[in-house]
Amino acid sequence: MVVASDPNRFMERILLLNFAMLAAIITYFTSMTFGLLLHIVFIFGYGTYTLYQAIVIGQTVGPDTYFWLLMTPLYTVAVWLLTLGMRQLQTENSSLKESNARLATMDRSTNLRNALLFQKDATVYMALSTRYGIPLTLLVMQVRYWNEVRRMISGEQMSEALFELSQMSEKSIRSNDTIYMLDNENATWGLLLFTDKEGATIVMDRLRSSARQLGGGERAGGYQVKLELRIGASQYGAESVKSPLDWIEKARKQLEYDV
Repeated sequence: MVVASDPNRFMERILLLNFAMLAAIITYFTSMTFGLLLHIVFIFGYGTYTLYQAIVIGQTVGPDTYFWLLMTPLYTVAVWLLTLGMRQLQTENSSLKESNARLATMDRSTNLRNALLFQKDATVYMALSTRYGIPLTLLVMQVRYWNEVRRMISGEQMSEALFELSQMSEKSIRSNDTIYMLDNENATWGLLLFTDKEGATIVMDRLRSSARQLGGGERAGGYQVKLELRIGASQYGAESVKSPLDWIEKARKQLEYDV
């Protein structure tokens, strides 16, 4: 209404409105200080133009002139406050996502405990093994040629394969043993078994046999590739294993011998 109220000054008000919008956009991408500097220049320039119109040409200074002098900086301040609130929400959202990822203990695609929880649990189990002399073995399990398998099946089938392999692994161990998803991207599981290396060998054979039944079309809806597992085992020893991560590394090295 303010723009179209006087047809003789329509172009002038369009330019003023465009400046107000441009100043708000510049302030959004820069800072409030820079936006206010723009408005100081604007007030000085538009005030000089208004004085020229009043003194030299003899035009009266109407309420609309004061409106533009006040509206443009106030509009920019309002946009900046809105922007500030949005940036604070974005910062809080990013912080919450980082905290959630850092504190999460379950893998979303497989519903298994993740590497963070493995480190906490392994520390407790290692202490129990040392104190009571209970044999404890870590199995690290991967799908052989996983990168090639991923290119042969769809994303939905890949997620299904991960989930079913995880379910299969849970069924192949005893209730007091625990399975973890150590690396979702490279399909790496960790299994903590209360047994020695000989007992772990039996579990390893059982896992390999079950994995073959998931692929190669041996069942309804089977994947058109053959799934094979690489498994490395490392029995815990207080002197040889320094930390849970060191234990994982030792078990990973055993994967190299599973050919």
